[in-house]
Amino acid sequence: MAFALLVPVIISLLVLGAHFFRNGYMLLVLATLALIACLAARRSWVPRVVQVVLVLGSIEQARTLVALASERQDSGEPYLRLVIILGTVALVTALSALVFETARLKRRYRRALS
Repeated sequence: MAFALLVPVIISLLVLGAHFFRNGYMLLVLATLALIACLAARRSWVPRVVQVVLVLGSIEQARTLVALASERQDSGEPYLRLVIILGTVALVTALSALVFETARLKRRYRRALS
């Protein structure tokens, strides 16, 4: 059941990786793929790191949205569909960070007792 809760996180990280790939940032693509692999580890740092990356990723997507919409608007091209799609992607990416606040995932990633 924990995997089902992580599906939005995995999809958001894959979309973020695709964003970085489109812009030629191969190191960031590998980092997002590594984070997906880290989701399997039951370590207390995993949720916080992934949450930070998802929030920063949504900010990057919003920045890209503004830049691309501005370019299209300046050139007289239609931009509403771009705003809707990238805005939705940025929102879903940010909301995916909240998945780690569920009781099931908090139990999964709680600190190991020493």
